[in-house]
Amino acid sequence: MFDTLIAGVVHGNAYALLAVGITLIFGVTNVINFAHGAVFALGSILGWWFIAELGLPLWPAIVLVVAITALVGVAIDVLAVHPLRKAPAIAALLATVAAGLIIENLTQIVFGPETRPFPQILPTNNFQLGGVRFGTSDLVMFAITLVVMGALAGFLRFSRYGLAIRATAQDPDAAAQMGIGVSRIKVLAFAIASGLGGLAGIFVGLYNSNISPTSGTLAGLTGFVAATIGGLGSIPGAVIGGFALGIVEAFGIYTFGDGYRDLITFGVLVAFLVLRPGGLLAKVPAISAEPLTGTFLGIGRPIRVRWWHAVLVFAAAAIVVPLVADNYAIVVGTQILAYAIVAVSMTLIAGSAGQLVIGQAGPIAIGAYTSAVLTVNHDWPFLAAALAGGVLAAVLSSILAAPLWNLNGHYVAIATLGIGIVIVAVIRNWESLTRGSYGIFGIPVPSILGHEFTENTEVYLLDLVFLAITLAVVVGIQRSRLGVALRAVGADEVAARSSGIPVRDYKALAFAISALFSGIAGALLAHQYSYIDPTVFNLPMSLLIITILVLGGTGSPYGAVLGAVVLIGVPEALRLAPEARILLYGVVLLLIIRFRPQGVLVRSDRVRIAA
Repeated sequence: MFDTLIAGVVHGNAYALLAVGITLIFGVTNVINFAHGAVFALGSILGWWFIAELGLPLWPAIVLVVAITALVGVAIDVLAVHPLRKAPAIAALLATVAAGLIIENLTQIVFGPETRPFPQILPTNNFQLGGVRFGTSDLVMFAITLVVMGALAGFLRFSRYGLAIRATAQDPDAAAQMGIGVSRIKVLAFAIASGLGGLAGIFVGLYNSNISPTSGTLAGLTGFVAATIGGLGSIPGAVIGGFALGIVEAFGIYTFGDGYRDLITFGVLVAFLVLRPGGLLAKVPAISAEPLTGTFLGIGRPIRVRWWHAVLVFAAAAIVVPLVADNYAIVVGTQILAYAIVAVSMTLIAGSAGQLVIGQAGPIAIGAYTSAVLTVNHDWPFLAAALAGGVLAAVLSSILAAPLWNLNGHYVAIATLGIGIVIVAVIRNWESLTRGSYGIFGIPVPSILGHEFTENTEVYLLDLVFLAITLAVVVGIQRSRLGVALRAVGADEVAARSSGIPVRDYKALAFAISALFSGIAGALLAHQYSYIDPTVFNLPMSLLIITILVLGGTGSPYGAVLGAVVLIGVPEALRLAPEARILLYGVVLLLIIRFRPQGVLVRSDRVRIAA
């Protein structure tokens, strides 16, 4: 057991560095930096390159990595966060998501996506204590963490810039009135935090002996979990949270196995966000509702699409596309339609109700696995299995998310992300039902009333029908009294609550409807693929759906369809590699949030001043 404790402390060491960076940025800017994990991965790759390829000693490599990642942090603030300083925090959160995608995939393009061994420049097992072997590398990492944390604490407490950071974190408006350059302080916070992230990347490379440019997303989320445990905004809490998470994770893996890592880590995240969102040391965040209206909806309204316009477009898609498209294009078309179903349904929760959710891969996975298990193991007909998948996705997602609606703003978005990861982790570990990491083979093609949809064109037309039904339902809801109530919630939660509207219930209902159609879309994907495994339902899937939604306009169902066509069809038409494709998603998301936040199918409303 002692060796498990040592492993937890070593991992907690890296988590603490990541958590300090995340909580420092959050405290100063009120922004959760989703790009922090990408900076971590960049730091590990740069450390490998300086040491293994250029032959530099460890200490100069550390200095260079910290300096470069600090500059990357400055770029994140200047290019992604600062232009959105007057927007609600959820806009800057999405901008950091885009920045993270760009950094991570540029790293893969430059250095290659493969996993590589990190040079063993320090002994890793030359000491023994109580039967546990550890190395100089572990001691050096722990010592550097103590020195860095002590230096940071002294800097924040006694230095001029440290006091300015603390003042900005406490009240940026008051700090600005006292003559503090708040913008410069925020840049400094990003630089310090990103430098710590790069340092953590080297540490993890030393400990794990292997690094990968794709490891940043999970590392960044783990750092956020540690910061949440300690209390967002509290640096001592981030350190405590990092070590606590490392130890809990180590003993959980020792007890249940490494396959339960995500379930443990993100289960802790959801538990803290629900039970104690302020964490161990910070105060419970007194954040009012942060609807997307100020960022995405308040400056525009969806362009009105008449029913006969939609009928003409669908008729063209049903008649013209099969005539002119080759087999590959038809297959891409089915992918577009499935993702469009999910994005269209999300306009109810993200657009009308004004609450962004990020973990949509979870409900999709529930629908896919439910339909696959029912058809493969129990010989259910396709239509019944797909509908059952949608209903189960709605029910389970609603149960898991029920406590979240007491939270507000980006806390709900992060919590739904955690729930999505937990769902996929449960699927991965429920081997008796889902076959675990091996996945489910031999999923039959869709079949309705005895007719099997064996041709790709038939599957495409079937998906088109499902999309038409989804659009009809969502548009009908938006134009109903329920839609009026949802828009009231999204426009101003306080006013809606004052008018007697049960805000929490309406958000939960919109989320359930979205999960229902997401589950059905997951079932369609499962029967199109004929094979699924947990790796299909990953974070990039959720982020792609968010990008589709924002591109079209969060309140526009027809815009969601257009977003799916652009973000899935265009990269496929250009035959972009996966790295370049995700890089494009990041660039598009960043540009939309910066220059066209209302979406492409939303009319910009500008205030006219009478002469």
